Amino acid sequence: MTRYADIPKPIRSGLVIVDPERGTPQRIIVLQFNPDTLERSVAPQAAGGEGSGGGGGSGGDRNEALRLKGPAQESWKFTAEIDATDQLDVAAPDGIHPQLAVLEMLVQPTAAQLRAASKLSKKGTIEISPIEMPLTLFTWGSKRVMPVRLTELSVNESAFDVNLNPIRASLSIGMKILTVSDLPAGHRGAELYLAHLAQKEQLARRARAGSLAQLGLGGGI
Repeated sequence: MTRYADIPKPIRSGLVIVDPERGTPQRIIVLQFNPDTLERSVAPQAAGGEGSGGGGGSGGDRNEALRLKGPAQESWKFTAEIDATDQLDVAAPDGIHPQLAVLEMLVQPTAAQLRAASKLSKKGTIEISPIEMPLTLFTWGSKRVMPVRLTELSVNESAFDVNLNPIRASLSIGMKILTVSDLPAGHRGAELYLAHLAQKEQLARRARAGSLAQLGLGGGI
């Protein structure tokens, strides 16, 4: 007889905020529920242009037809759910404000960083460098650990407590996978992307190869 204790707990997806210099996790965000679906878009970085449309492309374009400039540009999109009523054993005096705030702080600088930039501006600093955010990793099991930048965060709050604290919300989250084309050489995020790409290569080698006969090309190409 199978006991509940013997049933393995599902692995959760989530985000890990990492110190890019030390590589140590600064915060781990575990999604309360794994998204039901994932929408992924992979666009190759082709070296050649799209062609001129009429009599074919130029000679340079033809020479570049099979070349890639770099890793594909990949984006992910999913919907995450947060529901305080599903965790009645956990005290939630602020509703799900804290969980929402953690995610929102991934896409904006802190008050201290903004004050520091304002002070530099008042001192007459001509050029103020953009504020650098911590390295964010998205994890979907052990085979998908990728450096990302959040490109979209849309929140739909659908229930509130008596103090108007949100207690249920769905979040549409969009992310861009950061590659070696987006990060400086030697950056920890670039190394993590290369590790992710190497793992994908290993998985591709495990896929069963087809045959020409299955394509109706038994006589060869």
